[in-house]
Amino acid sequence: MSLISPLALLAAAIVGPIIVAMYLLKLRREERSVSSTFLWQKMVRDVEANAPWQKLRRSLLLLLQLLLMLLLVLALARPFFQTQGISGRNLIIILDHSASMGASDESPLRLEAAKAKALQLIDQLPDGGRATIIAAGGSMHVPAAATSDRRELRRAIDAIQLGNGGGSDLAQPLTLASALAAREEDSEVAIISDGNVGVPSDIRVPARVSYFPIGRATENVAVSAISLLPNQNSQTLFVQVTNYGLSAAARRLDIYLDGAIFNAYNLNLAPDPTGGQSIQAEIPPQVRVVEARLDGTDALAADDRAFAVSTLGDALNVRLISPGNRFLETGLALLPGVSVTKAISGTSTFTETISQIPVTIIDGLPPAILPPGNLLLVGPIRSSDYFSVTGEIEFPSLRPISGDEPILHNVSLSEVSVLKAARITLGSWARVVVDSDGAPLLAVGERDGRRIAVLAFDLHNSDLPLQVAFPLLLSNLISYLAPGNGAEASQLLPSQPLALPVDASITEVRVTRPDGTVASSRDGGVQIRDGQAIFIDTDTLGVYMLEALRDGEILATHRYAVNLFAPKESAITAQRDLSVPQISGAQSTITRTRDGRQEFWRWLALVALIVLVIEWLVYQRNGLVYLRQRWRG
Repeated sequence: MSLISPLALLAAAIVGPIIVAMYLLKLRREERSVSSTFLWQKMVRDVEANAPWQKLRRSLLLLLQLLLMLLLVLALARPFFQTQGISGRNLIIILDHSASMGASDESPLRLEAAKAKALQLIDQLPDGGRATIIAAGGSMHVPAAATSDRRELRRAIDAIQLGNGGGSDLAQPLTLASALAAREEDSEVAIISDGNVGVPSDIRVPARVSYFPIGRATENVAVSAISLLPNQNSQTLFVQVTNYGLSAAARRLDIYLDGAIFNAYNLNLAPDPTGGQSIQAEIPPQVRVVEARLDGTDALAADDRAFAVSTLGDALNVRLISPGNRFLETGLALLPGVSVTKAISGTSTFTETISQIPVTIIDGLPPAILPPGNLLLVGPIRSSDYFSVTGEIEFPSLRPISGDEPILHNVSLSEVSVLKAARITLGSWARVVVDSDGAPLLAVGERDGRRIAVLAFDLHNSDLPLQVAFPLLLSNLISYLAPGNGAEASQLLPSQPLALPVDASITEVRVTRPDGTVASSRDGGVQIRDGQAIFIDTDTLGVYMLEALRDGEILATHRYAVNLFAPKESAITAQRDLSVPQISGAQSTITRTRDGRQEFWRWLALVALIVLVIEWLVYQRNGLVYLRQRWRG
């Protein structure tokens, strides 16, 4: 134990003797009744009582007052214990509340243990110290900013809830913490997490960073993938189970079809976070929802279940306006769940709504009046409302702009040759995907509430249709233009927005959550804008059902499955250290055992208050006895 203000102990050397001296100088006359004058000799003690100094007698009041004085003086000296914690006056707490913090190896969960550690750090703040709480994991938010109000800080910490979506990237929280620490001296950053987080290497925190690891368990098995692919007369179910622990595990996988048990598989899983064991089964065509559930329990329950919804019969209607293009017709026919409606070039009247035909592919000459919905323009030969055609490019080279472009996922254009392409000029709405020496060859973007993709060359003027890249590129483009359709679109990650194209005739859109609660466009739970119904509250795992209504009549129903599928969250082994670059040159965030100060003067003050009450009761004991007798009388 140490003292912050040891000079306060001098008060005990001054006040203590004064209290004792007052008892030594106190006159102690007592009235006594005697039966004989023989006892008068005893009364000479009155003379001694009038003497300036007396022998110190036993007194409970004296002991209580000395104890009270010692407690108050010790409290003023502010004693503390050295403990694991913080020592800065400006504390920035980054508290991880991602899915892995839902592991039950800490009682009751890792998140609750992290909250308890955060409250302990708040208690270690010196008088006048301030703290900021940053909730990391998923969408970052700041429930309390630069406040010294400990009640507000406690409320902010208690209000943090577990989040399943968004992962555990610390780039934003550390950037914000660095900005806050740079503005005030004596700052310190505390990271409370299990360490399964992403730490940026290009940041330098201008303060000391301490890491407080949470979690002890290492073993976890998860359903890491599930898909339900439609066939002509059946559906194919694929499920993958992965062992993210350090030891082999034996688990049973139960498959439920629309809530009824279908089959069970005994799995022997070797520790392999990059692979796993798979099962494949044929499912009847009428099944709408499949659940894969691991029997038994482990530390993390969120990844023990996964769902898949059927898209059989939910065909995506695509309009093809073309003078005749076998390449496009064949490529679209290869895409599962896509139904093609053909129209002849020059057609200018379109009666179908966006809900009926959400995507239109225009091959060659675009019509004077563009159809409703999202558009894919292939080999345009004249300008439109969205771009200008200013000439031709001969033998353009294809250069993808970015290697992380979703449109080019699994697509290789290195072997593709193009004879000639239109030279197009795009507006600010477009994002170039594939460029060339003179002009963009493939661009996508959004304008006027619709998604648009432009492929600048005619397929007949290239060998792209002969490459494996063609059906993959066409599939990626259709997925971009119809984000709420298809088997891939029916699988969402937590907190990923749910979107469905709707037309103006739809009067209400409802979403039923996995727990049975309903959100509607009428109460603001579902937003309708730019021809799309958007629902963003998808953090809960399970199956969501979206219904589009017109005057109370359900016109369309779509189901979406939200699963965890996050390897970094399922690998629950807590990291003992984090490498966070700091301006001081330090990299490690391991906290020492004597970093923080745990003051306890408040407890001493509380005990002093109790002693003061006892001393008053002892001093007034005669009066209290008198009052008690009067009360009884």
